[in-house]
Amino acid sequence: MLNQDDPKKCSALKLIRFGAVLPTNSIRHKMLVLNPFANEVVCKSDKTLVDSICVIDCSWNKADHVLTNHKFLRKGIPRKIPALLAGNPINYARLGRLSSVESLSACYYVLGEKNFASSLLEKFKWGHTFLELNHDALEDYSFAENRNEIMRIEMDYFGSYILNKD
Repeated sequence: MLNQDDPKKCSALKLIRFGAVLPTNSIRHKMLVLNPFANEVVCKSDKTLVDSICVIDCSWNKADHVLTNHKFLRKGIPRKIPALLAGNPINYARLGRLSSVESLSACYYVLGEKNFASSLLEKFKWGHTFLELNHDALEDYSFAENRNEIMRIEMDYFGSYILNKD
């Protein structure tokens, strides 16, 4: 929790208040660390490498500076979420601009924990929107056997967005 956003709109704080997740002050060795600037995308084989998942909650306005800091890239097992559209009201339908709960939910979905992924989103009025926007991609990501398949699926669904982003 880097406390950079409005606490009333912070999805991570809401998850903590509901007891759905626990806050942490440190990143451990066997922790999957969700970071949009990581080199590798999460895939279901990561489930065997980790004992917990950490989402770094910070403002998207400061993410480039904060999350490229080596402190967040060298500890744990850094992974990024495959391309998905945001369902949250602030970044609705923007590629990759996920809230903390969307990132966490997507990660659990890809790892095969679909019921838990859905239960995280149920705490938000707009949570169903994220799943509706990304249902087919999330399903395909969850069945992918490796990172190469995930990258192929990303291109199938979001190739034009990804290629025009630069």
